[in-house]
Amino acid sequence: MTKLSVNINKVATIRNARGGNNPDVLSVAQDCEMFGAEGITVHPRPDERHIRYADVRALRPLITTELNIEGNPIDRFTSLVLEVKPTQVTLVPDAEDQITSNHGWDTKGNRALLTDVVGRFREAGIRTSIFVDADPAMVEGAKDCGADRVELYTEPYASGYAACREEAIAPFVAAAEEARALGLGLNAGHDLSLQNLNYFLRRIPWVDEVSIGHALICDALYLGLRQTIAMYRAAARVEAP
Repeated sequence: MTKLSVNINKVATIRNARGGNNPDVLSVAQDCEMFGAEGITVHPRPDERHIRYADVRALRPLITTELNIEGNPIDRFTSLVLEVKPTQVTLVPDAEDQITSNHGWDTKGNRALLTDVVGRFREAGIRTSIFVDADPAMVEGAKDCGADRVELYTEPYASGYAACREEAIAPFVAAAEEARALGLGLNAGHDLSLQNLNYFLRRIPWVDEVSIGHALICDALYLGLRQTIAMYRAAARVEAP
């Protein structure tokens, strides 16, 4: 069964818009777990425009499922991960001023950097995933870097889903099959939603985890957080062969 990790960055964005502590990011994370989420994802950026480094430190002792920290392995981020020791770290090649993630790593061109960082995290007992585009060569490169998993960047699938879902999913199936052949775990995330999640997982049922934030929080504005998490878990309920 594919696990649902809820990305709570957007909750922090709302909090930060007014200052203070409303909504309470820590309480929302605990509520997500209580409502059935099997993990919590955070992506602290250098400017701390949503999740702050202090949030990550405060969250760690509260999370009872799995904590996944995403980010570009700049020195400050790497130090935070080694201090907090989450269940999983997902390496994402974000520029400091980037609004949101919009591409995966060139795992071939950045092999030396990624191998060094992955080695440090694995030595600390932290499962390491590398964010990649749906390209078997980049999946192979992640394996060469020593990663435990890859996370497929799914925005191209989501944007192409309405026009032709079979065409949109094809490169992701190829990349996922490469990951499975290499013995890599498989995650997916970015713009997955109630509309496109189930089909993605029916075609690639061996996905270990999906990380969903923006669409889930938007849905929760209308449906409520408890009901929304239940609906995403239902959409993710696909048995692996």
